[in-house]
Amino acid sequence: MISLIIALALAAAQDIPATPEAGPEALATEDAPVPKEPERDPVTGELPVDPYEMSNANAGAGPFSGMGMRDAFHGQEGIRRIVNDMVDRSVADSRISEIFVAHDLVRLRRTLFEQFCYILNAGCDYSGRDMASSHKDLGLQVDDLNILVEHLQAAMAAEGVGFGVQNRFLSKVAPMKRDVVTR
Repeated sequence: MISLIIALALAAAQDIPATPEAGPEALATEDAPVPKEPERDPVTGELPVDPYEMSNANAGAGPFSGMGMRDAFHGQEGIRRIVNDMVDRSVADSRISEIFVAHDLVRLRRTLFEQFCYILNAGCDYSGRDMASSHKDLGLQVDDLNILVEHLQAAMAAEGVGFGVQNRFLSKVAPMKRDVVTR
């Protein structure tokens, strides 16, 4: 997404046509080299991020008590499958896929897993940013969030999480809407 924005800005400045199909290399010149993606961490595969204070409080909700919710989600492996399925569905959905284009999906999958795992009391700590700062520049609307919830529900159903348990989880994370929806 960023490279597309740079390409369009360069095209506007140079009065040349630009299309989404033309990557940044199409606009590279001797004076303007191709912008390179920052180097990924060799261990995690994630892109670097600016420092921030890590805390479970950043997860946006406290954990459920007991092990019932963890068990209903089939532990950490079930939570991981749900997160991966939800992200896959969202990236493939033309209604919201653009939101994910410029994001580090490796980090997104890890932090969503940690967040869900922490909230479901499945033995994880959350190391991501707080909800307001991690979503502040996305321009998310209520419809975007509704589509994401639709994908989460489908992923939970595919994992065999019962409808009542799904609703308990959604009720727990629903208050995050005020920090996530910015338009």
